[in-house]
Amino acid sequence: MDAKLYFLLSVMMFLEFAIWGAWSPVLAARLFGPLKMTGKQTGWIYGTIPLACIISPLIAGQVADRWVNTEWFLAGAHLIGGVLLFVAARKKTFGSLFVVMGLYALAYAPTLGLVPALMFSHMSDPGKQAPNIYIWAPVAWVLVGWFLTGIRRFKGTGDGSDCLIMAGILSLVMGVFCFFLPHTPPPGAAGDVLPFVEAFEMFGNTNFLIFMIVSFVVTAQLQFYFLGTAQFLGDIGIQSKNVPAAMTIAQVAQVLATFFIFGYLLKLGMRPTLAIGAACWLFMYLLYAVEKPRWLVISSQSLHGLAYVFFILGGQIYVNQVASETIRSSAQALLLVVTIGFGFFVGTQFTGVVMDHFKKEDKFQWRPIFLVPCVLTALGAIAIALLFKG
Repeated sequence: MDAKLYFLLSVMMFLEFAIWGAWSPVLAARLFGPLKMTGKQTGWIYGTIPLACIISPLIAGQVADRWVNTEWFLAGAHLIGGVLLFVAARKKTFGSLFVVMGLYALAYAPTLGLVPALMFSHMSDPGKQAPNIYIWAPVAWVLVGWFLTGIRRFKGTGDGSDCLIMAGILSLVMGVFCFFLPHTPPPGAAGDVLPFVEAFEMFGNTNFLIFMIVSFVVTAQLQFYFLGTAQFLGDIGIQSKNVPAAMTIAQVAQVLATFFIFGYLLKLGMRPTLAIGAACWLFMYLLYAVEKPRWLVISSQSLHGLAYVFFILGGQIYVNQVASETIRSSAQALLLVVTIGFGFFVGTQFTGVVMDHFKKEDKFQWRPIFLVPCVLTALGAIAIALLFKG
């Protein structure tokens, strides 16, 4: 891979996750706090991305595999998304915010599958080269979290809408940058069997089916992290202005794991890579449930970073390996539908219900809340270790 290609793919990966990282870790604090939304309402707001991932990625994969250059699709989606994020920052009621975030999600969701698809299409050896690009995703989350913390230290926390404004700016920058990405035309010819139909046929492979089922179960529990961590850290004594920086511990660990561990772990096989990833989430939630000492609870977020690298990124590489060249965008889209789509959506609704159930006198009972995902991650890790052949 030459220097120019590495630069373009790295900036693409950086901006893609800087956008999501600007609002996702901390928006829940705005919803629970200044906007006074319930756990169920917060679950629906966060559920917009999963709902969109059920609908739009397969359509986008079909378009990118047959009709439109991937970089053009990415540019249009992010430009539209940037405008919608600015609108979302001004919304203060559940109904209006849900509609705007829903429209934004329809624009952003397809890009989560098309970014790795574009990346893989320009690599000769994804197993060796992909970690060098993936590393910029956690770097983006770390830097945007630190930057948001710096803004809040200087100007104050305010009403928390600053996270959406920052994401909107980054989305517009990404939209313009996408026009400079490598030329990535559709790999298949119009008139062939629809790519998403071929992608669904992959479920006939027992190994692939097991991977997808476990991916659904494991990613469903991930919403306990996204919906609960910001409020949880505040409840155990972290000042709200420091929460964004504190949560970047996970991304620091992700950077280190991607750079120093991921490639070596992949050489051992996909089964240990995925199983260790699921187990990392299990141990994180166990430490969350213990709630003390505080320094250990905060440090345990590093396990989320490790889990993300080993399970989520490892899963994308696995799908790229088993999918044929002409349907790789659609195969990555199918993974999104199952995980960030159905997995995250079911997870947001389930998490919201659990959080409301264990809320007494306007305070969350964190120990029973975090014991719930422990069961899900344990089942996922065991299933991968015993049933998945890699």
